Amino acid sequence: MKPTRAPALALALIALVASPAHAQLSEALRDQLPPPASRPVSFTDEVRPILDASCASCHGRGKSRGGFRIDTRETLLGDPDHDPVVIVGNSRDSYFIHLVSGLDPANVMPDKGTRLTADQVAILRAWIDQGVAWDPAISFGREDHRHLHPRQPDLPPPTGDLTHPVDRLVAAYLHRQGLAVPPPVEDRTFARRVHLDIVGLLPSPAELDAFLNDPRPDRRERLVDALLADRPRYAQHWLTFWNDLLRNDYRGTGYIDGGREQITQWLYSALRDNQPYDRFVRELVDPRDNGPRGFTKGIVWRGAINASQTPPMQAAQSISQVFLGVNLKCAACHDSFIDDWQLTDAYGLAAVYADDRLELVECDRPLGRFATVKFLFPELGDLPTQAPREDRIAQLAQLVTNRDNGRLSRTVVNRLWARFFGHGLVEPVDVMQNPAWDVDLLDWLAEDLVAHDYDLQRTMRQILTSRAYRFPSVDLPEPPVPDYTFRGPAVRRLTAEQFRDALGQLAGVWHDRPEGGVDGLLLERGPAQPPNADAFWIWSHPHAAEGVPPQTIHLRRTVELPPNPTEAVALVHVDNTHRLWINGREARRRNAIPWAETSVLDLRPFLRAGPNTFAVEAVNEGQGPNPAGFLFYARIRTGPEDNPGIHDFASDAAWTVSTTRVEGWQRADFQASDWSRAQILGNPGMAPWNVGAQFAAAVAGRTPYGQIRASLVAADPLTTALGRPNREQITSARPTTATTIQMLELTNGETLARILRQGAERLVTETPQGSTLVSRVFARSLGRPPTPDEATLSLALVGSQPRPDGVEDLLWSVVMLPEFQLIH
Repeated sequence: MKPTRAPALALALIALVASPAHAQLSEALRDQLPPPASRPVSFTDEVRPILDASCASCHGRGKSRGGFRIDTRETLLGDPDHDPVVIVGNSRDSYFIHLVSGLDPANVMPDKGTRLTADQVAILRAWIDQGVAWDPAISFGREDHRHLHPRQPDLPPPTGDLTHPVDRLVAAYLHRQGLAVPPPVEDRTFARRVHLDIVGLLPSPAELDAFLNDPRPDRRERLVDALLADRPRYAQHWLTFWNDLLRNDYRGTGYIDGGREQITQWLYSALRDNQPYDRFVRELVDPRDNGPRGFTKGIVWRGAINASQTPPMQAAQSISQVFLGVNLKCAACHDSFIDDWQLTDAYGLAAVYADDRLELVECDRPLGRFATVKFLFPELGDLPTQAPREDRIAQLAQLVTNRDNGRLSRTVVNRLWARFFGHGLVEPVDVMQNPAWDVDLLDWLAEDLVAHDYDLQRTMRQILTSRAYRFPSVDLPEPPVPDYTFRGPAVRRLTAEQFRDALGQLAGVWHDRPEGGVDGLLLERGPAQPPNADAFWIWSHPHAAEGVPPQTIHLRRTVELPPNPTEAVALVHVDNTHRLWINGREARRRNAIPWAETSVLDLRPFLRAGPNTFAVEAVNEGQGPNPAGFLFYARIRTGPEDNPGIHDFASDAAWTVSTTRVEGWQRADFQASDWSRAQILGNPGMAPWNVGAQFAAAVAGRTPYGQIRASLVAADPLTTALGRPNREQITSARPTTATTIQMLELTNGETLARILRQGAERLVTETPQGSTLVSRVFARSLGRPPTPDEATLSLALVGSQPRPDGVEDLLWSVVMLPEFQLIH
C-alpha cells in the first residue's frame, strides 16, 4: 500500500541536469560538508519527508530529470558499476550529497525553492552511511488511482438500535477510534438543521409546530421525505450548490458578448425533476440540441490569455474537477508539483473538445508537440483519437458515466457528505486521490447510489435519516487538521443565500424578479378556468399550423393600460422563438424555450399609464416547411387582491403582422398602416401543439414575483461580502471564517439596512402590538419564544406600539446572533 505523500515544500525542485560523473566536489569542499548525524536516522520519519518535499517533483512520480529517479531504493541506487549518484555507506563521495549541500554554487540542488539545511544534509549523510534503509511499502513513484474501481464493502452487524446502513458503518468507525455513539440532538435543532440542508430555509413557525407536535416515532424520517418532495424549494436551494460548481451565474464576464452561456433553465429543471445523476453528468459533458452548452463552453476571455484558459482547457479542468475529483489547474500549465498529473494529461482531455490539433504549451511556451486525445483513467477505456469532435465528446461522456467508473459516484457522495457534515469523507473534496477517513462508508454510499439508478435524493435520504446526521454538532479547527476524526456534523455558517433568504422569511423582503429565464419554471399553475380574454394561436398565414417555410414575422399591438398594475405577467408559447419589445424597450431577448413550455415574463418594469405598444419578432426555424404559431396572454391586475381590476388581453386578430423587417418597427411611434391583420389559426388546444390545458392552468396560476430567493438573482453587496463567489472559477467550498468585509457589511452596509428598514415598516403595519411583534420575530428567526429577559429588552426597543426604528434595531440585533447565523 502506498501512503499519502506530504505536500509541504512540494514546489522545491531537484534537477540533476549533469551526469553524476561531472562536477564532483573537490576534496577541500568535501571537508566542509556538514557531518553526518551521529545517531540512527529513520527513513520513514526523517528521510522520506526531505525526499518528498525537495526531490520527488522532478525525480519521482515517474519523472527522471537528468536520468535520476527516486521512485524506489533500486532506482535511487541505479547501477553501482556506472557512476552511482548514491554510494551506499559512503556519503562523502556521493554526488547526491555534493549537490544538496549547496557548497558548489554552480551545481546546487534544489535549483529553485528552499535549499536543504545543514541538519537535513546531516540526516541524508547518516542515512547513506547507515546503508540506505528503505521501507518497501513506501514509493515515490506514480500512485495507483485511488477510489476508482467500484467496491461493495460488507456492512458490519447492527449494534443495538443502530440498524441503518450508514449508522452500522459509522458505529464501527467510532469503535475503532475508541469513541462512543453520541445521543441525537433534540427535535427543534434537528428541524432547523434539516430544513436548511434540504430546502435552504428556516422552518416557518407553522412547520416547526407541526413537527414538534407530531407524536409518530418516525416523524424525523417523515420530515426528511416531505422536504425532499418539496421540489420547487429543493431546486431553488440546490441551485446555489451547482451554480458554484458549474460556474453558472446571471451576470459577469462573457455574458454580454456571447462569450459565456447560462445553463440556469436546464439546471433548475434537472434539480426539480431529480434527474438521475449519470444522465445529469452526461448532458453536461455532451450537451445536445438545447442542452447545457455553457458548462463545457466555459468563458471566452477577452484579450491575451494563458494557454491553460482556452475553452477546451477549461472544459478539461471543469469535467475533471467537478465529476472526478481531479484538480488539473497545475497540470494545465506544467507537470504538477503536488500530484502525479502531467501536462499531457490535461491536454489529452482538452483535445476531446478542440476543433483542431492542440499544441502542448508549457508555462506559455509552445513545445512544438501536439496532444494525443486520452481519458484521465485509461484503464477504464480509450477515446477515439481520429474521430470527429462530436464522436469524441460522446465517447467521453460514456466513459465518465460508465458504471465501472467508481470515481464519479464517490466524488458526488463525498460532496453531499461534506455539504451536510461540514467535512468530506475525503478532503479536500476536489482531491479524490486522498484517502477517506472511512473508505467503507464512502464506497457503500457510492455503490448504493449506482445501484439505485443514480438517484441523488435517495442518497441524501440515506444520509439525512441516519443517526450520524442527528449527532450533536462539533467545532472544527480552522484551518482543517490532517488527523481528522469524525464525531458529528460541524457547526456551519449560513451560506450567503441562506442568510438572505432567512432575512426574507423574517422581514418579508425578498427579491422582486428572478434572473436566468426561469420565470416559467417558477410558475405555480392554478385550476383551469375560463380566461378573461380569448387567446388564439396566430401567424401571418392562415394555414401556418399545417406548415410554412422557415421565416421571421413581426407582430404589433397597442393597448390602453392603467397606472401602477399590481400584477402584469405575459404567458407565451411560440413555435419556435421570439423577441419582445414593449414601448420600444427590449423586454425579452431571443427566447428559445421549447414551444411546449410556457414562457413567463414580468411586464411591470416596461409598462406605463396609457397606450402601450407590444412588438414581437417571431421566428419559425427549420430546414423546410413546418408548423408555426404565436400564442400570448397578458394577465394584468390593478387594485386590491380581493377585488382587482382586470385588464387582460391576448393574441387575436387585433394584432397586426408583417413579414418584412423595417427599421424602427419596434418603436411605439412606428406607423404600421400597411401591416395586415394577424391570421387566427385556432384555440390554444389545437393540433399540432395541444397546449390548451397547461396554458389555461398557467393563465390561472400564480407567479412568485416579489418573493424571489437569493439563488435566483445575481449577487449583491451583502451576499458578495458573505462569500458568494463570482463563479468565474469552480467553487467547491466557500470560506467559512468571518472577515472584515463581512463585519463592515453587516454593521454599515446599505443592502442589509434597506432590507431591515423595509421589513420593520412591514412588521409594524402587520402587527400593531409590541409584545406580539417581538414573539413573531423570535418565532420566525430562531424558532422559539423569547426568554423573559429577551422579551423585556426587545419590548423596550420596539415599544408597546411598535416604532419602525425600534423594530429595525430589534431585527438587526436578532440577525447578528450566532444562534441565527449558525447551523448546529
